[in-house]
Formats: sequence, structure tokens, C-alpha cells
Amino acid sequence: MLRVQNIEVVYHDVVLAVRGVSLEVPQKKIVALLGSNGAGKSTTLKAISNILEIEDGEIEEGLIEFEGQRIDHVGPEAVVRMGILQVPEGRGIFDDLTVLENLKMGFFTRSDPGAVKSDLETVFGYFPVLRERQLQTAGYLSGGEQQMLAIGRALLARPKLLTLDEPSLGLAPLIIQEIFRIIQRIKEKGGTAILLVEQNARIALSISDYGYIMENGKIVLDGPCGKLMQNEDVKEFYLGFTEVGTKKSYRDVKHYKRRKRWLS
Repeated sequence: MLRVQNIEVVYHDVVLAVRGVSLEVPQKKIVALLGSNGAGKSTTLKAISNILEIEDGEIEEGLIEFEGQRIDHVGPEAVVRMGILQVPEGRGIFDDLTVLENLKMGFFTRSDPGAVKSDLETVFGYFPVLRERQLQTAGYLSGGEQQMLAIGRALLARPKLLTLDEPSLGLAPLIIQEIFRIIQRIKEKGGTAILLVEQNARIALSISDYGYIMENGKIVLDGPCGKLMQNEDVKEFYLGFTEVGTKKSYRDVKHYKRRKRWLS
């Protein structure tokens, strides 16, 4: 469905933020894009949505295709109409509008008003708290409720591909588990493909089909999530598992940092 091929992203004509990144998202699958702060994950999502220009960024090399059509040189509005919806880091809701008014913003590209009511009921099925609070001002929702609202609003545009930027950011562990259960339900019930940017590697890999790990603007490792979760480097530096009693020499650590530099 989505193919990103060897893209390079530069900010302010000077800063090379993404260097030769390639990844794919198949239909009806969840793909995780993992990495520490500053690795280039959010920049990659912005490149896919073509919203780099507002931050003085641009794609200088490579290409992005969606359903066989090149999209790296079309406007962000066209990207949305093609079926790619991004839920940004920080949620991006309209604080002064009600929950229902925020949700209605998801209808912006729709031309089938008869199906809107049905889709709204589907969103309320995923997130019952939004039904209860649909007339409440969105800015007074909790962080978890705001994240639900941001995802619900995106779903109302009927995305073929949903990109999520750090959906667990700032949320309590129980709320994170609930959000990720819903993300998995969205994929299973609606067939929506999902590209998930996340620092919580454990939970992201647990629900995803395939994963990529970024470091310093590059993909350094990728594979099926079951295989990644068994990788010794991933287990130690992302999942927090080490062999009991194992000691590493400074030379070993230095070699590892030179090889991958995943320490954050």
C-alpha cells in the first residue's frame, strides 16, 4: 500500500534529518517505526503526509508511493483525500470546540453524508467515553480521552492508512494498554493499515506485524515483530532484558555503540 524508497529529508537547506530511509506498509497490517528521540521517526511521518514545508523541510532525494501512485510532490490536502490520515504527536485537537465538533472535522473530505452517522456510531463503539462527553469542551478532557478523540476524528475520514505519532506519549500505563487494544481492533475490524511511530517498543511490537528501527535518520534494523522481539540487541536496548549475571567489557559496549548507537 505504502512504499517509501530511499528518501532524504533536509531542514533549512542544511540539516539532514532523514538519510536514505526505505519502508513499506502492506494492506491491513500494522507496521511499527521505533527509535529514540531525534531518530527521525516523526520527520518520516511528516514526509509521508507532505507537511514538511511548514517547518522549512523538504524531500531532496527518493520517492513515496501510495497504492502505486507517487505522492511526495502532491499537497497535503491531496494526500488526505487519497486516504492517508495522520494523528500527530500531541494530538492536535481543537481545545475550544466540543468533542462532537472536533469529530465533525473528520468529515471534511467526505461527500457521503448518509454514511457519516453510521461511522460516528462506529467511533463511539470504539471510544464510548466520547459519546458520553460529546458536548463537553475538548480542552477539558484527560490526556487519554484527547488521544481517543484525535484517533476517532481521523477514523471519520475513512482512512486507508492511519499514521500514529507517539500515541502513548504522556499517558498512564492502563490508558496506554487501552489505546493499543483499540488500535488493534481498528486494524482487525476495519481493515485499516497503520503505521505506528512509538518509543514504547514492547507494546508497539506486541501488536504490530512488522517493525523498523531508526537511528540517526537511518533504518538500522527491520523484520517481523516476533523476530525483532527475539533479537538480543533489541531485547537489551529496547525491551530491557539482559542475561542474568552477564557482564560486558568496556570494549564490548564501545563496539556496540559504534555499531548501532541506540543508547539514549
